[in-house]
Order: sequence, then structure tokens, then C-alpha cells
Amino acid sequence: MANRETLVRSVRSSADLAAMVEEHRRSPRIRLQVPLFVRGRDPLGEQFIELGKTLDVSGLGALIASPRALELNGFITLTIPAPSITSSGLVPVGMEPIQARVRRQQEAGDVYLAGVEFTKPLG
Repeated sequence: MANRETLVRSVRSSADLAAMVEEHRRSPRIRLQVPLFVRGRDPLGEQFIELGKTLDVSGLGALIASPRALELNGFITLTIPAPSITSSGLVPVGMEPIQARVRRQQEAGDVYLAGVEFTKPLG
């Protein structure tokens, strides 16, 4: 019985630690799916532009889904497509491209999930 209690306490401590780490991020994340064009180089050095999307975003970076593998530690450009309803003057014509560095990446089925850090914080 003591071993089970120790295991339960350990699991709870691990969960508490994970929650504390999540709370101490440099910038809070929000789950937000936004389509975007990803421009950069793949691990073989080939330049590309692909349609991807964000899965979560913070002021300092994002988790993106890309159909192509990205060059680890390489720089990419993220461009959010402009909406088609810009004639009213209330919606900006477009956003400046966002420069980012690929910090981590993993294959997930037919896409690659990449954690990227923006070269300049958003906002």
C-alpha cells in the first residue's frame, strides 16, 4: 500500500510541476488556428513556400503545422493571407511578414509540428 501512495504522490507532484512550468512561460499561449504561408528552407536546403497553420500562438512564438519539414534552427517567414473584404477601409490591407526561427520539430502523420520563436515579439 505504501508503494501505491508513493506512486500517487509522485504522479501528483509531476502534474503539479508541469502546471508550474506551464504557468512560468515567458509569454502566455493561446490556442489559435490561423492559416498562413510558410516560406523557408527544408532540411535538404531547398527553398519552399507552403500553406500551413498555427495551432497556438504567444507574443514570442507559435506552434505551427507545416506540410513540409523545416530546417532546424533555420529562419522562416510567416505571412497571414489578407482578407478579401478590405474595401471598407476598416480592415487593414495586410500584415507585415513575421520572421521566426525553428526551435524544435516533430513529425505527426502527414504534417510537421514546429515550435518557432519570433525574431521580434508581437505587439
